[in-house]
Amino acid sequence: MTDNALPKSRKRSIWMPLLVLITLAACATAGYSYWRMQQQPAAAQAKAPEPPPAPVFYALDTFTVNLGDADRVLYIGVTLRLKDEATRQRLSEFLPEVRSRLLLLFSRQDSAALATDEGKQKLVEAIKNTLAPPLVAGQPQQAVSDVLYTAFILR
Repeated sequence: MTDNALPKSRKRSIWMPLLVLITLAACATAGYSYWRMQQQPAAAQAKAPEPPPAPVFYALDTFTVNLGDADRVLYIGVTLRLKDEATRQRLSEFLPEVRSRLLLLFSRQDSAALATDEGKQKLVEAIKNTLAPPLVAGQPQQAVSDVLYTAFILR
């Protein structure tokens, strides 16, 4: 009888410290995981980039222009994407000057070139370059980020 009792108590004495160590390791791992999860939101908030500023658009009335070649007519509507509200205000104050520059630009266009995508892209660059110089001496240049077509009919 004594031979059988001795191994059982030894098995129990080995299992008890082993279970305590496993429990301590599990608690330490859970605590560390909880601590790391609490640290991540603070780091994510610190690294979050600022949202970009809202775009400033300026829609111009549509233009109907006779093209220089043959009896072709261009009906075009554009919206300008601007850098800031100050540029929008300047363009609004000098709207007749802006429309005059664009009408002269549109009337010089070639209908064959405008029929292609490449021609339309070149017209976008030409609009940016036409509106870039100051409207009145002493004012800053207009920063037109993009030109968006809202209507484009070539007849």
